Amino acid sequence: MRRRIFELFHREFRGVREAAFLLALATIVSNLLALLRDRLLASRFGAGIELDMYYAAFRVPDLLYAFSLFFVASTAIIPLFLERFSEGEQRAQAFFDTVFSVFVTSVILLAIVAYVSMPFIVPFYVPGFDTESKQEVIAMSRILLVSQLFLGLSSLLSSILQSFRKFFVYAATFLFYNIGIIAGILLFAPRWGLRGLAWGVVLGALLHIIIQIPSLIRTGFYPRIGVWMFSEMAQVFQKSFPRTAGLVVAQITFVMVTAIASTLGAGSIAVFQLSFNLQSIPLTVIGLSYSVAAFPTMAELIIKHERAVFFKHVVSASRSIIFWTLPITVLFITLRAHIVRVVLGAGEFGWADTRLVAASLALFAVGIVAQSLTALFVRAFYAIGNARVPLIINVFTLVVTVACSFFFVRALQEIPAVHASFFHILRVVDVPQAAVLGLPLAFALGALVNMALLGFYLRRMEGGEQFRLRVFIPFLCDIAFASMLLGVVSYTILQMSEPLFNGDTFLGIFSHGFLAGVCGIGSAVLFLHARGNSELKDVRNVLGQKFWRKSAVGFEPEHL
Repeated sequence: MRRRIFELFHREFRGVREAAFLLALATIVSNLLALLRDRLLASRFGAGIELDMYYAAFRVPDLLYAFSLFFVASTAIIPLFLERFSEGEQRAQAFFDTVFSVFVTSVILLAIVAYVSMPFIVPFYVPGFDTESKQEVIAMSRILLVSQLFLGLSSLLSSILQSFRKFFVYAATFLFYNIGIIAGILLFAPRWGLRGLAWGVVLGALLHIIIQIPSLIRTGFYPRIGVWMFSEMAQVFQKSFPRTAGLVVAQITFVMVTAIASTLGAGSIAVFQLSFNLQSIPLTVIGLSYSVAAFPTMAELIIKHERAVFFKHVVSASRSIIFWTLPITVLFITLRAHIVRVVLGAGEFGWADTRLVAASLALFAVGIVAQSLTALFVRAFYAIGNARVPLIINVFTLVVTVACSFFFVRALQEIPAVHASFFHILRVVDVPQAAVLGLPLAFALGALVNMALLGFYLRRMEGGEQFRLRVFIPFLCDIAFASMLLGVVSYTILQMSEPLFNGDTFLGIFSHGFLAGVCGIGSAVLFLHARGNSELKDVRNVLGQKFWRKSAVGFEPEHL
Protein backbone atom coordinates (compact mmCIF):
# COMPACT_ATOMS: atom_id res chain seq x y z
CA MET A 1 0.00 0.00 0.00
CA ARG A 2 2.79 2.42 0.94
CA ARG A 3 4.59 1.64 -2.34
CA ARG A 4 1.43 2.37 -4.33
CA ILE A 5 1.05 5.73 -2.64
CA PHE A 6 4.63 6.66 -3.51
CA GLU A 7 4.00 5.53 -7.10
CA LEU A 8 1.10 7.96 -7.33
CA PHE A 9 3.41 10.81 -6.35
CA HIS A 10 5.83 10.01 -9.18
CA ARG A 11 3.55 8.60 -11.87
CA GLU A 12 2.80 10.47 -15.11
CA PHE A 13 -0.89 10.55 -16.09
CA ARG A 14 -1.42 10.92 -19.84
CA GLY A 15 -5.22 10.54 -20.06
CA VAL A 16 -7.12 13.72 -19.22
CA ARG A 17 -10.09 12.00 -17.59
CA GLU A 18 -7.84 9.71 -15.57
CA ALA A 19 -5.66 12.63 -14.49
CA ALA A 20 -8.66 14.81 -13.73
CA PHE A 21 -10.30 12.03 -11.73
CA LEU A 22 -7.16 11.47 -9.66
CA LEU A 23 -6.76 15.21 -9.18
CA ALA A 24 -10.36 15.34 -8.01
CA LEU A 25 -9.83 12.53 -5.49
CA ALA A 26 -6.71 14.12 -4.05
CA THR A 27 -8.39 17.50 -4.04
CA ILE A 28 -11.43 16.10 -2.23
CA VAL A 29 -9.16 15.01 0.61
CA SER A 30 -7.54 18.43 0.81
CA ASN A 31 -10.96 20.07 0.70
CA LEU A 32 -12.14 17.90 3.56
CA LEU A 33 -9.23 19.35 5.51
CA ALA A 34 -10.29 22.81 4.34
CA LEU A 35 -13.77 22.12 5.70
CA LEU A 36 -12.25 21.05 9.01
CA ARG A 37 -10.16 24.24 8.96
CA ASP A 38 -13.23 26.42 8.45
CA ARG A 39 -15.21 24.48 11.06
CA LEU A 40 -12.47 25.04 13.62
CA LEU A 41 -12.34 28.75 12.75
CA ALA A 42 -16.13 29.14 12.89
CA SER A 43 -16.37 27.18 16.12
CA ARG A 44 -13.66 29.23 17.82
CA PHE A 45 -14.60 32.71 16.60
CA GLY A 46 -18.09 32.56 15.02
CA ALA A 47 -18.96 34.93 12.17
CA GLY A 48 -17.66 37.96 14.04
CA ILE A 49 -15.01 40.65 14.03
CA GLU A 50 -12.12 38.23 14.73
CA LEU A 51 -12.75 36.27 11.55
CA ASP A 52 -13.34 39.54 9.70
CA MET A 53 -9.83 40.64 10.68
CA TYR A 54 -8.31 37.26 9.81
CA TYR A 55 -9.78 37.19 6.30
CA ALA A 56 -9.09 40.89 5.70
CA ALA A 57 -5.41 40.29 6.51
CA PHE A 58 -5.07 38.14 3.38
CA ARG A 59 -5.94 40.90 0.91
CA VAL A 60 -2.54 42.58 0.47
CA PRO A 61 -0.52 39.31 0.66
CA ASP A 62 -2.87 37.75 -1.90
CA LEU A 63 -2.30 40.76 -4.12
CA LEU A 64 1.46 40.20 -3.78
CA TYR A 65 0.97 36.56 -4.78
CA ALA A 66 -0.95 37.67 -7.86
CA PHE A 67 1.93 39.97 -8.81
CA SER A 68 4.39 37.10 -8.30
CA LEU A 69 2.62 35.17 -11.04
CA PHE A 70 4.14 37.57 -13.56
CA PHE A 71 7.20 35.37 -13.05
CA VAL A 72 5.75 31.91 -12.37
CA ALA A 73 2.26 31.65 -13.92
CA SER A 74 1.76 28.02 -14.94
CA THR A 75 -0.04 29.06 -18.12
CA ALA A 76 3.21 30.74 -19.21
CA ILE A 77 5.82 28.44 -17.66
CA ILE A 78 4.39 25.11 -18.90
CA PRO A 79 4.34 25.81 -22.66
CA LEU A 80 7.68 27.65 -22.57
CA PHE A 81 9.33 24.91 -20.51
CA LEU A 82 7.98 22.22 -22.85
CA GLU A 83 9.26 24.13 -25.84
CA ARG A 84 12.76 24.34 -24.35
CA PHE A 85 12.62 20.74 -23.17
CA SER A 86 12.02 19.68 -26.77
CA GLU A 87 15.33 21.41 -27.59
CA GLY A 88 17.22 19.60 -24.82
CA GLU A 89 17.37 19.17 -21.06
CA GLN A 90 20.16 21.72 -20.60
CA ARG A 91 18.09 24.33 -22.40
CA ALA A 92 15.13 23.59 -20.14
CA GLN A 93 17.29 23.73 -16.98
CA ALA A 94 18.76 27.10 -17.99
CA PHE A 95 15.25 28.44 -18.49
CA PHE A 96 14.18 27.10 -15.08
CA ASP A 97 17.21 28.68 -13.39
CA THR A 98 16.52 32.07 -14.96
CA VAL A 99 12.88 32.11 -13.89
CA PHE A 100 13.77 31.01 -10.36
CA SER A 101 16.47 33.67 -9.93
CA VAL A 102 14.33 36.53 -11.22
CA PHE A 103 11.35 35.41 -9.15
CA VAL A 104 13.20 35.20 -5.83
CA THR A 105 14.88 38.58 -6.26
CA SER A 106 11.79 40.43 -7.45
CA VAL A 107 9.28 39.01 -4.99
CA ILE A 108 11.51 39.70 -1.99
CA LEU A 109 11.72 43.33 -3.11
CA LEU A 110 7.94 43.48 -3.56
CA ALA A 111 7.42 41.97 -0.09
CA ILE A 112 9.66 44.61 1.48
CA VAL A 113 7.69 47.40 -0.23
CA ALA A 114 4.40 45.83 0.90
CA TYR A 115 5.67 45.46 4.48
CA VAL A 116 6.60 49.13 4.69
CA SER A 117 3.40 50.31 2.96
CA MET A 118 1.00 48.18 5.01
CA PRO A 119 -0.05 50.94 7.49
CA PHE A 120 -1.12 53.10 4.56
CA ILE A 121 -2.89 50.38 2.57
CA VAL A 122 -4.92 48.54 5.22
CA PRO A 123 -7.09 51.50 6.36
CA PHE A 124 -8.15 51.96 2.74
CA TYR A 125 -9.81 48.56 2.39
CA VAL A 126 -11.24 48.14 5.91
CA PRO A 127 -12.80 51.58 6.49
CA GLY A 128 -15.42 50.06 8.76
CA PHE A 129 -12.88 48.74 11.29
CA ASP A 130 -11.83 50.62 14.41
CA THR A 131 -8.19 51.61 14.98
CA GLU A 132 -7.32 48.58 17.11
CA SER A 133 -8.73 46.16 14.54
CA LYS A 134 -6.82 47.89 11.74
CA GLN A 135 -3.56 47.51 13.67
CA GLU A 136 -4.21 43.80 14.14
CA VAL A 137 -4.88 43.40 10.41
CA ILE A 138 -1.59 45.19 9.64
CA ALA A 139 0.36 42.85 11.93
CA MET A 140 -1.20 39.70 10.47
CA SER A 141 -0.79 40.92 6.89
CA ARG A 142 2.94 41.41 7.44
CA ILE A 143 3.28 37.84 8.69
CA LEU A 144 1.29 36.50 5.75
CA LEU A 145 3.69 38.12 3.27
CA VAL A 146 6.09 35.27 4.05
CA SER A 147 3.49 32.67 3.10
CA GLN A 148 2.89 34.28 -0.27
CA LEU A 149 6.61 34.16 -1.05
CA PHE A 150 6.55 30.42 -0.35
CA LEU A 151 3.37 29.91 -2.40
CA GLY A 152 4.81 31.77 -5.37
CA LEU A 153 7.91 29.58 -5.34
CA SER A 154 5.70 26.52 -4.98
CA SER A 155 3.73 27.61 -8.05
CA LEU A 156 6.95 27.53 -10.08
CA LEU A 157 7.78 24.01 -8.89
CA SER A 158 4.21 22.89 -9.62
CA SER A 159 4.48 24.12 -13.21
CA ILE A 160 7.49 21.87 -13.81
CA LEU A 161 5.71 18.88 -12.26
CA GLN A 162 2.57 19.53 -14.31
CA SER A 163 4.71 19.63 -17.45
CA PHE A 164 5.62 16.01 -16.68
CA ARG A 165 1.95 15.27 -15.82
CA LYS A 166 2.75 14.52 -12.19
CA PHE A 167 -0.66 15.74 -11.11
CA PHE A 168 -1.04 13.83 -7.86
CA VAL A 169 1.73 15.64 -6.01
CA TYR A 170 0.34 18.94 -7.34
CA ALA A 171 -3.04 18.16 -5.76
CA ALA A 172 -1.43 16.91 -2.54
CA THR A 173 0.21 20.29 -1.95
CA PHE A 174 -3.11 21.79 -0.93
CA LEU A 175 -3.63 19.00 1.59
CA PHE A 176 -0.41 19.90 3.39
CA TYR A 177 -1.20 23.61 3.13
CA ASN A 178 -4.39 23.07 5.11
CA ILE A 179 -2.57 20.85 7.62
CA GLY A 180 -0.34 23.81 8.43
CA ILE A 181 -3.31 26.14 8.89
CA ILE A 182 -5.09 23.62 11.13
CA ALA A 183 -1.93 23.39 13.22
CA GLY A 184 -2.08 27.16 13.55
CA ILE A 185 -5.68 27.02 14.78
CA LEU A 186 -5.10 24.23 17.29
CA LEU A 187 -1.56 24.96 18.48
CA PHE A 188 -0.60 28.56 17.68
CA ALA A 189 -3.87 30.49 18.12
CA PRO A 190 -4.37 29.51 21.81
CA ARG A 191 -0.91 30.91 22.55
CA TRP A 192 -0.59 33.86 20.16
CA GLY A 193 -4.20 34.65 19.21
CA LEU A 194 -5.01 35.75 15.67
CA ARG A 195 -1.32 36.14 14.85
CA GLY A 196 -0.92 32.45 15.62
CA LEU A 197 -3.38 31.77 12.80
CA ALA A 198 -1.15 33.77 10.45
CA TRP A 199 1.91 31.73 11.44
CA GLY A 200 -0.10 28.57 10.75
CA VAL A 201 -0.65 29.82 7.20
CA VAL A 202 3.11 30.36 6.85
CA LEU A 203 3.71 26.77 8.02
CA GLY A 204 1.17 25.48 5.50
CA ALA A 205 2.84 27.40 2.67
CA LEU A 206 6.23 25.94 3.64
CA LEU A 207 4.78 22.41 3.58
CA HIS A 208 3.27 23.30 0.19
CA ILE A 209 6.85 23.53 -1.15
CA ILE A 210 8.46 20.67 0.77
CA ILE A 211 6.01 18.01 -0.47
CA GLN A 212 7.00 18.70 -4.09
CA ILE A 213 10.77 18.46 -3.69
CA PRO A 214 11.17 14.62 -3.96
CA SER A 215 9.10 14.42 -7.16
CA LEU A 216 10.90 17.44 -8.59
CA ILE A 217 14.30 15.84 -7.97
CA ARG A 218 13.09 12.69 -9.73
CA THR A 219 12.44 14.72 -12.88
CA GLY A 220 16.07 15.80 -12.91
CA PHE A 221 15.15 19.47 -12.66
CA TYR A 222 15.57 21.59 -9.55
CA PRO A 223 15.95 25.34 -9.04
CA ARG A 224 19.38 26.96 -8.96
CA ILE A 225 20.53 30.54 -8.90
CA GLY A 226 21.72 31.21 -12.42
CA VAL A 227 22.55 33.89 -14.94
CA TRP A 228 19.58 36.04 -15.87
CA MET A 229 18.59 35.62 -19.51
CA PHE A 230 16.39 38.61 -20.19
CA SER A 231 15.16 37.27 -23.52
CA GLU A 232 13.71 34.27 -21.67
CA MET A 233 12.00 36.42 -19.04
CA ALA A 234 10.62 38.69 -21.75
CA GLN A 235 8.74 35.71 -23.16
CA VAL A 236 7.51 34.71 -19.70
CA PHE A 237 6.23 38.25 -19.08
CA GLN A 238 4.62 38.36 -22.50
CA LYS A 239 2.70 35.14 -21.90
CA SER A 240 1.93 35.70 -18.22
CA PHE A 241 1.06 39.39 -18.28
CA PRO A 242 -2.57 39.17 -19.49
CA ARG A 243 -3.45 36.30 -17.14
CA THR A 244 -1.60 37.78 -14.18
CA ALA A 245 -3.03 41.22 -14.83
CA GLY A 246 -6.48 39.64 -14.73
CA LEU A 247 -5.66 37.98 -11.40
CA VAL A 248 -4.36 41.27 -10.03
CA VAL A 249 -7.62 42.93 -11.02
CA ALA A 250 -9.48 40.05 -9.36
CA GLN A 251 -7.58 40.61 -6.13
CA ILE A 252 -8.28 44.34 -6.34
CA THR A 253 -11.93 43.41 -6.68
CA PHE A 254 -11.71 41.33 -3.50
CA VAL A 255 -10.10 44.31 -1.79
CA MET A 256 -13.01 46.52 -2.83
CA VAL A 257 -15.58 43.92 -1.80
CA THR A 258 -13.85 43.64 1.58
CA ALA A 259 -14.09 47.41 1.92
CA ILE A 260 -17.83 47.26 1.27
CA ALA A 261 -18.35 44.33 3.65
CA SER A 262 -16.38 46.03 6.43
CA THR A 263 -19.04 48.77 6.54
CA LEU A 264 -21.96 46.33 6.84
CA GLY A 265 -21.34 45.27 10.43
CA ALA A 266 -19.26 42.72 12.33
CA GLY A 267 -19.20 39.32 10.68
CA SER A 268 -20.01 40.46 7.14
CA ILE A 269 -16.55 39.67 5.76
CA ALA A 270 -16.62 36.30 7.52
CA VAL A 271 -20.05 35.43 6.08
CA PHE A 272 -18.87 36.28 2.58
CA GLN A 273 -15.59 34.37 2.90
CA LEU A 274 -17.00 31.26 4.58
CA SER A 275 -19.68 30.86 1.91
CA PHE A 276 -17.14 31.60 -0.81
CA ASN A 277 -14.91 28.83 0.57
CA LEU A 278 -17.80 26.36 0.51
CA GLN A 279 -18.75 27.12 -3.09
CA SER A 280 -15.08 26.92 -4.08
CA ILE A 281 -14.97 23.20 -3.26
CA PRO A 282 -16.78 21.99 -6.42
CA LEU A 283 -14.87 24.62 -8.40
CA THR A 284 -11.57 23.19 -7.14
CA VAL A 285 -12.54 19.52 -7.29
CA ILE A 286 -14.18 19.66 -10.72
CA GLY A 287 -13.39 22.85 -12.62
CA LEU A 288 -9.73 23.22 -11.74
CA SER A 289 -9.04 19.48 -11.85
CA TYR A 290 -10.26 19.20 -15.43
CA SER A 291 -8.69 22.46 -16.60
CA VAL A 292 -5.31 21.67 -15.00
CA ALA A 293 -5.34 18.14 -16.41
CA ALA A 294 -6.38 19.34 -19.87
CA PHE A 295 -3.94 22.23 -20.25
CA PRO A 296 -0.71 20.32 -21.10
CA THR A 297 -2.58 18.31 -23.75
CA MET A 298 -4.19 21.45 -25.17
CA ALA A 299 -0.79 23.15 -25.34
CA GLU A 300 0.70 20.11 -27.08
CA LEU A 301 -2.10 19.99 -29.67
CA ILE A 302 -1.60 23.65 -30.53
CA ILE A 303 2.16 23.13 -30.89
CA LYS A 304 1.39 20.27 -33.31
CA HIS A 305 -1.10 22.49 -35.21
CA GLU A 306 -3.97 20.08 -34.53
CA ARG A 307 -6.71 22.64 -33.93
CA ALA A 308 -9.59 20.33 -34.82
CA VAL A 309 -8.50 17.84 -32.16
CA PHE A 310 -7.87 20.73 -29.78
CA PHE A 311 -11.48 21.94 -29.94
CA LYS A 312 -12.81 18.40 -29.65
CA HIS A 313 -10.73 18.23 -26.49
CA VAL A 314 -12.29 21.47 -25.19
CA VAL A 315 -15.80 20.21 -25.96
CA SER A 316 -15.14 16.92 -24.16
CA ALA A 317 -13.70 18.65 -21.08
CA SER A 318 -16.60 21.15 -21.05
CA ARG A 319 -19.16 18.34 -21.09
CA SER A 320 -17.39 16.61 -18.23
CA ILE A 321 -17.34 19.81 -16.17
CA ILE A 322 -21.04 20.48 -16.76
CA PHE A 323 -21.87 16.84 -16.01
CA TRP A 324 -20.52 17.28 -12.48
CA THR A 325 -21.13 20.92 -11.63
CA LEU A 326 -24.74 21.47 -12.72
CA PRO A 327 -26.14 18.74 -10.42
CA ILE A 328 -23.84 19.97 -7.64
CA THR A 329 -25.24 23.48 -8.07
CA VAL A 330 -28.79 22.23 -7.57
CA LEU A 331 -27.71 20.08 -4.63
CA PHE A 332 -25.99 23.03 -2.94
CA ILE A 333 -29.06 25.23 -3.32
CA THR A 334 -31.42 22.53 -2.03
CA LEU A 335 -29.28 21.40 0.92
CA ARG A 336 -27.62 24.74 1.71
CA ALA A 337 -28.73 24.94 5.34
CA HIS A 338 -27.73 21.35 6.05
CA ILE A 339 -24.34 21.81 4.38
CA VAL A 340 -23.55 24.94 6.36
CA ARG A 341 -24.77 23.54 9.66
CA VAL A 342 -22.85 20.27 9.26
CA VAL A 343 -19.61 21.96 8.16
CA LEU A 344 -19.61 25.08 10.33
CA GLY A 345 -22.28 24.63 12.98
CA ALA A 346 -20.36 24.35 16.23
CA GLY A 347 -19.20 26.48 19.13
CA GLU A 348 -19.62 30.20 18.54
CA PHE A 349 -21.22 29.73 15.11
CA GLY A 350 -24.92 30.26 15.81
CA TRP A 351 -28.19 29.76 13.94
CA ALA A 352 -28.28 33.32 12.60
CA ASP A 353 -24.78 32.79 11.19
CA THR A 354 -25.94 29.54 9.61
CA ARG A 355 -28.91 31.14 7.87
CA LEU A 356 -26.87 34.01 6.48
CA VAL A 357 -24.00 31.83 5.23
CA ALA A 358 -26.51 29.36 3.74
CA ALA A 359 -28.26 32.14 1.83
CA SER A 360 -24.90 33.43 0.60
CA LEU A 361 -23.91 29.90 -0.46
CA ALA A 362 -27.10 29.53 -2.51
CA LEU A 363 -26.29 32.73 -4.40
CA PHE A 364 -22.67 31.73 -4.98
CA ALA A 365 -23.84 28.32 -6.23
CA VAL A 366 -25.59 29.94 -9.18
CA GLY A 367 -22.15 30.69 -10.61
CA ILE A 368 -20.41 27.35 -9.94
CA VAL A 369 -20.86 26.01 -13.48
CA ALA A 370 -19.75 29.31 -14.98
CA GLN A 371 -16.65 29.57 -12.79
CA SER A 372 -15.63 25.99 -13.60
CA LEU A 373 -16.02 26.47 -17.35
CA THR A 374 -14.19 29.79 -17.15
CA ALA A 375 -11.15 28.01 -15.68
CA LEU A 376 -11.11 25.72 -18.72
CA PHE A 377 -11.82 28.43 -21.32
CA VAL A 378 -9.06 30.69 -20.00
CA ARG A 379 -6.52 27.88 -20.27
CA ALA A 380 -7.76 27.11 -23.78
CA PHE A 381 -6.99 30.70 -24.79
CA TYR A 382 -3.53 30.50 -23.24
CA ALA A 383 -2.79 27.23 -25.00
CA ILE A 384 -3.71 28.94 -28.28
CA GLY A 385 -1.42 31.82 -27.38
CA ASN A 386 -4.15 34.46 -27.23
CA ALA A 387 -4.10 35.97 -23.76
CA ARG A 388 -5.41 39.39 -24.74
CA VAL A 389 -9.04 38.31 -25.11
CA PRO A 390 -9.42 36.73 -21.63
CA LEU A 391 -7.66 39.72 -20.08
CA ILE A 392 -10.08 42.20 -21.62
CA ILE A 393 -13.07 40.03 -20.73
CA ASN A 394 -11.87 39.46 -17.17
CA VAL A 395 -11.27 43.16 -16.58
CA PHE A 396 -14.71 44.01 -17.99
CA THR A 397 -16.37 41.27 -15.93
CA LEU A 398 -14.68 42.32 -12.73
CA VAL A 399 -15.70 45.94 -13.25
CA VAL A 400 -19.27 44.69 -13.70
CA THR A 401 -18.95 42.62 -10.52
CA VAL A 402 -17.75 45.57 -8.42
CA ALA A 403 -20.41 47.89 -9.84
CA CYS A 404 -23.12 45.30 -9.16
CA SER A 405 -21.79 44.81 -5.63
CA PHE A 406 -22.33 48.48 -4.84
CA PHE A 407 -25.72 48.49 -6.56
CA PHE A 408 -27.09 45.29 -5.00
CA VAL A 409 -25.96 46.17 -1.47
CA ARG A 410 -27.47 49.64 -1.78
CA ALA A 411 -30.72 48.20 -3.17
CA LEU A 412 -30.99 45.65 -0.36
CA GLN A 413 -30.39 48.39 2.20
CA GLU A 414 -32.65 51.12 0.86
CA ILE A 415 -35.42 49.67 -1.33
CA PRO A 416 -38.02 47.89 0.84
CA ALA A 417 -39.82 46.23 -2.07
CA VAL A 418 -36.55 44.63 -3.16
CA HIS A 419 -35.11 43.45 0.13
CA ALA A 420 -38.45 42.24 1.52
CA SER A 421 -39.05 39.72 -1.26
CA PHE A 422 -35.36 38.85 -1.66
CA PHE A 423 -34.82 38.17 2.04
CA HIS A 424 -38.09 36.22 2.21
CA ILE A 425 -37.03 33.86 -0.58
CA LEU A 426 -33.70 33.23 1.15
CA ARG A 427 -35.34 33.03 4.60
CA VAL A 428 -33.24 35.74 6.24
CA VAL A 429 -35.91 38.39 6.86
CA ASP A 430 -35.05 38.77 10.55
CA VAL A 431 -31.26 38.31 10.27
CA PRO A 432 -28.98 41.37 10.75
CA GLN A 433 -26.44 42.38 8.07
CA ALA A 434 -28.43 40.52 5.38
CA ALA A 435 -27.48 43.23 2.87
CA VAL A 436 -24.13 41.43 2.56
CA LEU A 437 -25.99 38.98 0.27
CA GLY A 438 -25.67 41.54 -2.49
CA LEU A 439 -21.98 40.61 -2.74
CA PRO A 440 -22.35 36.89 -3.64
CA LEU A 441 -25.19 37.81 -5.98
CA ALA A 442 -22.85 40.19 -7.82
CA PHE A 443 -20.13 37.52 -7.99
CA ALA A 444 -22.50 34.94 -9.47
CA LEU A 445 -23.69 37.42 -12.10
CA GLY A 446 -20.09 38.32 -12.94
CA ALA A 447 -19.19 34.64 -13.33
CA LEU A 448 -22.03 34.08 -15.80
CA VAL A 449 -21.01 37.12 -17.86
CA ASN A 450 -17.37 35.99 -17.85
CA MET A 451 -18.19 32.47 -19.03
CA ALA A 452 -20.57 33.65 -21.76
CA LEU A 453 -18.10 36.14 -23.23
CA LEU A 454 -15.15 33.72 -23.09
CA GLY A 455 -17.20 30.99 -24.77
CA PHE A 456 -18.41 33.38 -27.46
CA TYR A 457 -14.92 34.53 -28.41
CA LEU A 458 -13.44 31.04 -28.14
CA ARG A 459 -16.01 29.94 -30.70
CA ARG A 460 -14.75 32.68 -33.05
CA MET A 461 -11.13 31.47 -32.94
CA GLU A 462 -9.63 29.61 -35.90
CA GLY A 463 -11.01 26.06 -35.90
CA GLY A 464 -13.68 27.00 -33.36
CA GLU A 465 -16.59 25.94 -35.57
CA GLN A 466 -16.60 22.64 -33.68
CA PHE A 467 -17.11 24.52 -30.42
CA ARG A 468 -20.69 25.60 -31.03
CA LEU A 469 -23.76 25.54 -28.82
CA ARG A 470 -25.69 23.03 -30.89
CA VAL A 471 -23.05 20.40 -30.06
CA PHE A 472 -24.04 20.71 -26.40
CA ILE A 473 -27.85 20.96 -26.70
CA PRO A 474 -28.81 17.25 -26.45
CA PHE A 475 -26.36 16.76 -23.59
CA LEU A 476 -27.52 19.96 -21.83
CA CYS A 477 -31.15 18.88 -22.03
CA ASP A 478 -30.33 15.56 -20.38
CA ILE A 479 -28.14 16.99 -17.64
CA ALA A 480 -30.56 19.87 -16.94
CA PHE A 481 -33.48 17.46 -16.53
CA ALA A 482 -31.36 15.16 -14.36
CA SER A 483 -30.40 18.13 -12.18
CA MET A 484 -34.00 19.28 -11.82
CA LEU A 485 -35.00 15.73 -10.93
CA LEU A 486 -32.23 15.67 -8.34
CA GLY A 487 -33.50 18.92 -6.81
CA VAL A 488 -37.15 17.88 -6.72
CA VAL A 489 -36.43 14.47 -5.21
CA SER A 490 -34.00 15.88 -2.65
CA TYR A 491 -36.40 18.62 -1.56
CA THR A 492 -39.32 16.19 -1.34
CA ILE A 493 -37.32 13.77 0.80
CA LEU A 494 -36.22 16.67 3.02
CA GLN A 495 -39.81 17.66 3.71
CA MET A 496 -41.20 14.15 4.13
CA SER A 497 -38.42 12.83 6.38
CA GLU A 498 -38.01 15.88 8.62
CA PRO A 499 -39.97 14.37 11.58
CA LEU A 500 -37.65 11.36 11.56
CA PHE A 501 -34.50 13.29 12.47
CA ASN A 502 -33.37 15.41 15.39
CA GLY A 503 -32.43 18.77 13.88
CA ASP A 504 -30.60 19.81 17.04
CA THR A 505 -27.75 17.31 16.69
CA PHE A 506 -24.91 16.96 14.22
CA LEU A 507 -25.85 13.35 13.45
CA GLY A 508 -29.49 14.25 12.89
CA ILE A 509 -28.73 17.14 10.53
CA PHE A 510 -26.11 15.14 8.63
CA SER A 511 -28.34 12.06 8.28
CA HIS A 512 -31.30 14.15 7.13
CA GLY A 513 -29.30 15.93 4.43
CA PHE A 514 -27.40 12.77 3.46
CA LEU A 515 -30.61 10.81 2.89
CA ALA A 516 -32.11 13.57 0.76
CA GLY A 517 -28.90 14.02 -1.22
CA VAL A 518 -28.40 10.31 -1.89
CA CYS A 519 -31.99 9.90 -3.06
CA GLY A 520 -31.66 12.91 -5.35
CA ILE A 521 -28.33 11.78 -6.77
CA GLY A 522 -29.65 8.25 -7.25
CA SER A 523 -32.62 9.50 -9.26
CA ALA A 524 -30.34 11.60 -11.47
CA VAL A 525 -27.95 8.69 -12.06
CA LEU A 526 -30.81 6.36 -13.00
CA PHE A 527 -32.15 8.91 -15.48
CA LEU A 528 -28.74 9.47 -17.09
CA HIS A 529 -28.14 5.72 -17.23
CA ALA A 530 -31.45 5.24 -19.03
CA ARG A 531 -30.44 7.97 -21.48
CA GLY A 532 -27.08 6.32 -22.14
CA ASN A 533 -25.09 9.36 -21.01
CA SER A 534 -21.47 9.01 -22.18
CA GLU A 535 -19.98 10.93 -19.23
CA LEU A 536 -21.59 8.48 -16.80
CA LYS A 537 -20.04 5.62 -18.77
CA ASP A 538 -16.65 7.34 -18.59
CA VAL A 539 -16.91 7.51 -14.80
CA ARG A 540 -17.59 3.77 -14.63
CA ASN A 541 -14.70 3.06 -17.01
CA VAL A 542 -12.22 5.15 -15.00
CA LEU A 543 -13.30 3.45 -11.78
CA GLY A 544 -13.17 0.04 -13.44
CA GLN A 545 -9.62 0.53 -14.66
CA LYS A 546 -8.35 0.77 -11.06
CA PHE A 547 -5.63 3.07 -12.33
CA TRP A 548 -4.14 3.44 -8.88
CA ARG A 549 -2.95 -0.18 -9.12
CA LYS A 550 -0.93 0.39 -12.29
CA SER A 551 2.83 0.50 -12.21
CA ALA A 552 4.37 3.92 -12.13
CA VAL A 553 5.92 5.34 -15.27
CA GLY A 554 9.71 5.53 -15.26
CA PHE A 555 11.12 8.59 -13.60
CA GLU A 556 12.98 9.82 -16.66
CA PRO A 557 11.16 12.78 -18.26
CA GLU A 558 9.38 12.19 -21.54
CA HIS A 559 8.24 14.41 -24.39
CA LEU A 560 4.56 15.29 -24.38
